[in-house]
Amino acid sequence: MTYQDITFEKRDGVARIYINRPDKMNAFRGQTIVDLINALNDAGWDDEVGVIVLGAHGDRAFCVGGDQSEHDGFYDGRGTIGLPIEELHTVLRDIPKPVIARVQGYSIGGGNVLVTLCDLAIASDKAKFGQAGPKVGSVDPGWGTAYLAHAIGEKKAREIWYLCRQYSAEQALEMGLCNAVVPHDELDEEIDQWCKEILQKSPTAIAIAKRSFNAATENIRGVGNLGMQALALFYQSAESKEGVNAFNEKRKPNFRQKF
Repeated sequence: MTYQDITFEKRDGVARIYINRPDKMNAFRGQTIVDLINALNDAGWDDEVGVIVLGAHGDRAFCVGGDQSEHDGFYDGRGTIGLPIEELHTVLRDIPKPVIARVQGYSIGGGNVLVTLCDLAIASDKAKFGQAGPKVGSVDPGWGTAYLAHAIGEKKAREIWYLCRQYSAEQALEMGLCNAVVPHDELDEEIDQWCKEILQKSPTAIAIAKRSFNAATENIRGVGNLGMQALALFYQSAESKEGVNAFNEKRKPNFRQKF
């Protein structure tokens, strides 16, 4: 298959899937999500693959969420209407292979949700983590909130979403959002080492472990399905549209006005 928005290679038991939109800080559009779903399914069910690395090209960003400038017929620029973002999240959890997030730069918004959903995350010391949803009239009402709270704790997860601050790689490590932080030029070497260690382990045991880990939070899938339907309605509101308009006009939004 030919991919438009990603690169995909399988070598020596490792599949590397990289978003390839560095000029957009690897923000995703509809085609990006479709490409990611296809490649993850391909790698995830290939018996020759033991571990998957999810990354992105360029040094600036891993992913900054939805591309606000895109309106490609099945994506509204934020992440739910017509876009199979729920399917992407499902694939990350359901494939029986561990997925390592390679975070070399900004991991913001929907990109940060992807890092949260990956089994492991290794970050450059230049990486930045955070949420932006409430700043632009959006939110992830499932994995990005409820599962984030499960992963790093309620208080910190609420802080991330309510304040929309950005956090350093070391802060992300401290809160449990990533597994390791290394100097920027050692990132690939470190990830290669983690992959090598995983490939020495029983693939069936790892697959069972992944499903066992997931079982404890599987109820969040239903919460997210319901939340995404509500979010689609919210996106039609004047309040939500104010967030996008303000972002595109490079001004502060006025969410407190009477619409």
